[in-house]
Amino acid sequence: MKVVNLKQAILQAWKERWSDYQWAINMKKFFPKGATWDILNLAEALLEQAMIGPSPNPLILSYLKYAISSQMVSYSTVLTAISKFDDFSRDLCIQALLDIMDMFCDRLSCHGKAEECIGLCRALLSALHWLLRCTTASAERLREGFDLGATTGEKQLTMCLQQLQKILSSTKNRALLHIAKLEEASSWTAIEQSLLKFGEAFASLSNSHLHTQAEECGALIRSIPIMLSMHSEQLHKTGFPTVHAVVLLEGTMNLTGETQPLVEQLMMVKRMQRIPTPLFVLEIWKACFVGLIESPEGTDELKWTAFTFLKVPQVLVKLKKYPQGDKDFTEDVNCAFEFLLKLTPLLDKADQRCNCDCISLLLQECSKQGLLSEENKEGLMDKRTADRELAPWLKSAENANIQPNPGLILRAEPTVTNILKTMDADHSKSPEGLLGVLGHMLSGKSLDLLLAAAAATGKLKSFARKFIKLNEFTKHIGNENSKGASVRALLFDISFLMLCHVAQTYGSEVILSESSTVGEVPFFETWMQTCMPEEGKILNPDHPCFRPDSTNVESLVALLNNTSEMKLVQMKWHEACLSISAAILEILNAWENGVLAFESIQKITDNIKGKVCSLAVCAVAWLVAHVRMLGLDEREKSLQMIRQLVGPLCSENTLQFYSERVVIMSSILEHMCADVLQQTATQIKFPSTGMDTMPYWNLLPPKRPIKEVLTSIFAEVLEKGWVDSRSIHIFDALLHMGGVYWFCNNLVKELLKETRKEYTLRAVELLYSIFCLDMQQVTLILLGHILPGLLTDSAKWHSLMDPPGTALAKLAVWCALSSYSSHKGQASSRHKKRHREDIEDYISLFPLDDTQPSKLMRLLSSNEDDANVLSSPTNLFLLISSILGARTAGPHTQFVQWFMEECVDCLDQGSPGSILQFMPFTTVSELVKVSAMSSPKVVLAITDLSLPLGLRVAAKAIAAL
Repeated sequence: MKVVNLKQAILQAWKERWSDYQWAINMKKFFPKGATWDILNLAEALLEQAMIGPSPNPLILSYLKYAISSQMVSYSTVLTAISKFDDFSRDLCIQALLDIMDMFCDRLSCHGKAEECIGLCRALLSALHWLLRCTTASAERLREGFDLGATTGEKQLTMCLQQLQKILSSTKNRALLHIAKLEEASSWTAIEQSLLKFGEAFASLSNSHLHTQAEECGALIRSIPIMLSMHSEQLHKTGFPTVHAVVLLEGTMNLTGETQPLVEQLMMVKRMQRIPTPLFVLEIWKACFVGLIESPEGTDELKWTAFTFLKVPQVLVKLKKYPQGDKDFTEDVNCAFEFLLKLTPLLDKADQRCNCDCISLLLQECSKQGLLSEENKEGLMDKRTADRELAPWLKSAENANIQPNPGLILRAEPTVTNILKTMDADHSKSPEGLLGVLGHMLSGKSLDLLLAAAAATGKLKSFARKFIKLNEFTKHIGNENSKGASVRALLFDISFLMLCHVAQTYGSEVILSESSTVGEVPFFETWMQTCMPEEGKILNPDHPCFRPDSTNVESLVALLNNTSEMKLVQMKWHEACLSISAAILEILNAWENGVLAFESIQKITDNIKGKVCSLAVCAVAWLVAHVRMLGLDEREKSLQMIRQLVGPLCSENTLQFYSERVVIMSSILEHMCADVLQQTATQIKFPSTGMDTMPYWNLLPPKRPIKEVLTSIFAEVLEKGWVDSRSIHIFDALLHMGGVYWFCNNLVKELLKETRKEYTLRAVELLYSIFCLDMQQVTLILLGHILPGLLTDSAKWHSLMDPPGTALAKLAVWCALSSYSSHKGQASSRHKKRHREDIEDYISLFPLDDTQPSKLMRLLSSNEDDANVLSSPTNLFLLISSILGARTAGPHTQFVQWFMEECVDCLDQGSPGSILQFMPFTTVSELVKVSAMSSPKVVLAITDLSLPLGLRVAAKAIAAL
């Protein structure tokens, strides 16, 4: 009855020509209480009556406009009613509907229940669909020159497009449509289909202005599903210090690391800083060339060469697999090389250092990996050749006698594969043949070349496993003659020395077998973990591993003391290596007590290092641990013994490849003794191999407080605008020495002192890359201790003003996002080397399975039921929520806004979810109260839109903005 009555009331008003406000008063008399106008469908009833004739009824339309203005009807019922009208040939009616829409479509709001707000989202989606169909119909009629004059047709089409633009240009409306799309996927499919027809209708229109408008509208509609992850790229910058530093850090400290984590980290930086692909690839290459030029001679130079020529092309191959939009990655790589060729001084310096044309080798490698077309490769090579002609000194400086490292590394890579195959064969069949291959590996710099190539291509672990297997093989002794015994001794010695060298150069984790491996732990692994000195590792000289079976020890002491040289036949080398420590202790005691003279000691040390260098390595390993425990006046004889053991034996009567083995032994011993020599202020002359074997050792200046070193090196890096390899090593040493909290806290203080906007941004880019030394621990400290400390202490709020406050918010978000996205990933190997005494227990930060509760997840998640979380200030997001709800505002409130906006800015398609999903639900309502601070994008980002409840919360918050 009510509906019938409603129609009658409208007709009566029309017949009696009531004015709009008279109509409203009378309507309220007719329908005193009970149902609301929306339930009675007033908007639809008025529109139906107004559109009966050929042209719309102005009086009834005036009633509708009055009902809208006086909020008798909701926006959603009006939009729904309009979208039901589908006779697009009635131009005057269409224009009238567009006018009505124009009244409110750029200021839509709803302050009702969540369900009503979702209703507004749905209604707006229907209205958008209707507008698309209506515009398409107008465009088709104009194209076919139907009954309208051209100007009238264009006028209507212009009105339709203006209305579309007005609706879509509001971020709030796009956010409501974003929610509707998630709520009703089928309706969005209809929109996409209408959008295709819409595009076709405009394709052949001659009016370019209308064409452009239509394209803009289409682009805005297509942007709605990805509105949270669309960002414009930075086009005004050419240098990106974070990319530069991440690449330098990886090349300097983590050659053995897998490529995937590096690729993900680089993509993270690219997204967060919105770097265009060609400039991103250019920055990677620039960092590689700088690394090559800066690297110290020797192993480090070979590592950098392997990183640049073998690993980085593989990284680019993986980057190519990421979605590039409509761009061709190979074109971007070509473009990056074109930019690189303009940096002639950089390339010339690299060519000079490497003694070859680096770019041409790189181009060939990239072309081989499918990163460059043949035509582009040729063009780039020709350009570089022409540039090199202008620098004749490059040619004359090239030394024909020195083989360039890049060429050697590229040739070493297939050799690694061949050696791995050789090592797989049955060693017992032809031990001499195998010895020949290994002897060849030891000569010159072959070993370091092969190891660098293996490290850069991810084969170093299997290389090490093969040598461990070989070392184990030498335990098996059959009926051997003296020749067989010397081959076995050499196989033991070479495999042992190589493994020590690998552990010192690339980190001991390369050697260790997977924890899941069953069976007996190989001898070398046991020895390395318990007896081998490493940086930061303290050994106990009285540990049971140094106290083997006493009968073995006695026979070894007798053997060393009484014979003119070591016997080889039936010798159990692994037992001798374990017994040598106790034997040395006895010999030392005998020397201390005057039982043995210095001449006897010389004969003993000559015996130890005369045939098998591994014995000398094991002896010095124990002596190093022993010396640490002695008083100043007790060390002399132990240090004297180390001096006796490090030099080569000047005798003809040695085993094959002795000089090559001694070179490796000296390098191993120098590394082993470095810590203890520094602590006891002792000098020992190691045989010179012609290069600095420990280039980054002992970088911190003595007698200078480490805080001073930290602030001065950071100021230096900030002024320069980029981090170099030496600074990375200094920062790493400071992080070890001061601990994560000290390191992070002092660097954040430096950032907050900076007041120049350009410098604060640069500082964030550099700090993020410095924090990559141990990103996950730093993030814990930053989010769990430093930020809560700044946000809860009103005396510190002034330091959060812009620009340093904005910069700190950016840094916090970047760190949180990086740690969160690598949450499932393994910690990169450069972090595993740490012997931690830091505040946080490392594994509990990001557990490698989902069963352990992770600290970062506890830090980010906001379970209000957990009393401990609420009482602790470390939960950043609960703290943020309470700051928003607090009565006082200040720089800390502003900081929260910057933090959230930065989170939204860093969102991206295909990247792991935003950390904002950990915000408590209450944050949304707190945020809306501070309307100046909330934007539709922030609301969408902090609610979980995969849940129906999340959609409703977001719709309610956005509709009320």
